[in-house]
Amino acid sequence: MQESSNTMDVQEEQTTTKKPVAKQNAMQQRITKLLKQLGEGMHEREQVLAIALLGAIAGHNTFLYGPPGTAKSLISRRLAAAFDQPKYFEYLMNRFSTPEEVFGPVSIKELKQDRYTRQIDGYLPTADFAFLDEIWKSSPAILNSLLTIINEHIFKNGAERVQVPLKSLIAASNEVPAENQGLEALFDRFIIRLVVPPITAEENFARLLNSKPSSDKPAVARELLISYNELEQWREQLHNVQLSADTMLVIKYIRQQLAERFDELKVYVSDRRWQRAAMLLKASAFCNGRKETNHSDTLLLKHCLWTAPDNQPKVVSLVDDAVKRCGFDTEIDLAKLDKEKEALDKEINHELFHSEDIYKTETLKDGQVYFKVVATFKYSRRGYGYNTQSDEKKTLYVPLVRFKTQGEFHPVDFSGNENSGVKCEFDGQGSCKLTLNNSYYEDYTFDPKILFHRGDKKQDINERLVKSLATSVKDIRNQLALVLNQVHKKHKKLKTELFSPFATDEETDIAVDGITTQTEQIKLRIADCERLESLCQQ
Repeated sequence: MQESSNTMDVQEEQTTTKKPVAKQNAMQQRITKLLKQLGEGMHEREQVLAIALLGAIAGHNTFLYGPPGTAKSLISRRLAAAFDQPKYFEYLMNRFSTPEEVFGPVSIKELKQDRYTRQIDGYLPTADFAFLDEIWKSSPAILNSLLTIINEHIFKNGAERVQVPLKSLIAASNEVPAENQGLEALFDRFIIRLVVPPITAEENFARLLNSKPSSDKPAVARELLISYNELEQWREQLHNVQLSADTMLVIKYIRQQLAERFDELKVYVSDRRWQRAAMLLKASAFCNGRKETNHSDTLLLKHCLWTAPDNQPKVVSLVDDAVKRCGFDTEIDLAKLDKEKEALDKEINHELFHSEDIYKTETLKDGQVYFKVVATFKYSRRGYGYNTQSDEKKTLYVPLVRFKTQGEFHPVDFSGNENSGVKCEFDGQGSCKLTLNNSYYEDYTFDPKILFHRGDKKQDINERLVKSLATSVKDIRNQLALVLNQVHKKHKKLKTELFSPFATDEETDIAVDGITTQTEQIKLRIADCERLESLCQQ
């Protein structure tokens, strides 16, 4: 096996779940510092704020799901504070809300001129950022106009079509829109959906109680603020970011799972949502100074795909599992290699070893295979005046097809003729009881003799074929060694790139665990190939 060991001499890095501290690039440093200042005093809301900011950079709207009093409005105000001189609008919806309260009152002056227009300054149509609380409680008139604003960034103010400067809309509620209410299209436009629960950690809750009320306008360094010109440039540059092959592999797996488990999850993801979710991943890569997405970006899909509180935890688990299962995309089809290796395994074992116990048998003139039984039936009446009676000795043939079956049958003689004077019956374990049609003789028990046990090596081996099989296994092992080297190189690079202000350490550890698992599985495949090669050389 020296040759095999040489092939396995790959340059491996020690895999570990501990990630080194990555050196941040300028863009990453700026976003990280900005989020730190925005999130001051935001206990357990830092990631929600971070992802909402990422959504604003990508041009997406965010839906915050959670009970009242969980700082949803504060998150929205803090988000607006990340930008230079934002115009901000906020409103609490209810079933009595009127369009005037959201889009502005009707201009009396214009009405006297027979023109129906609104005074929109200071209202949603002129806002850069907006927060609509309890959005689903609003009237259809407001929601229909809102859909137009989100879709086209246009507000129809009478006969005039006003370009809306809205950069990002945050909506909040402790419920999702009910089915068959015509709100599916509007809900689908909220690409990011974040759960905002009450504070859970005791230490954070204690800090909340001991801290002063959080400010709507945190102190943010001037140089960190995002200008609207910058934002426009960034959004253009997002199109230069590519979805990596690793990301596409995860997306493919998630789509398959959503389709296969639709009856369980009840999750439908439109093509539009997939496209915009992909833009969110690109925005994450861009803000981390990369031109290609990686696993930390892909984990953000958990915030884009759920549709109801019931399926939200399942979608989160599905995305985490997908990232962990898929690992790195490789240029070699591992599934195909597995099938080839499995087929070779079966063929090698078939050629080298007995797949079942081989018994001593004979083939008679009728072409059937039998166990030859030389049975001695002992006379059981001796000592009662029958001492002259001798034992009965017979040569019989028991059909192999009856082996371990149930029910009585008759054996045959050498010529294949049935002997009706003897009955046979297997006990289901392998022993056969033979009984004479004469109660004076004891039964005879026959145990078939095993010539070769299952797993014993065959003696008549096709050496040429086995050598060819060994060569095929070696080829698979060499391909796996290439994959292992490839994974190690990508893993080493990934360790320095996994950090993201939009993902927690626990989340990125999922990706690391997935790569570690992938590495271990490849090593197991290689070891199995070495086992097969070793069998061929014995």
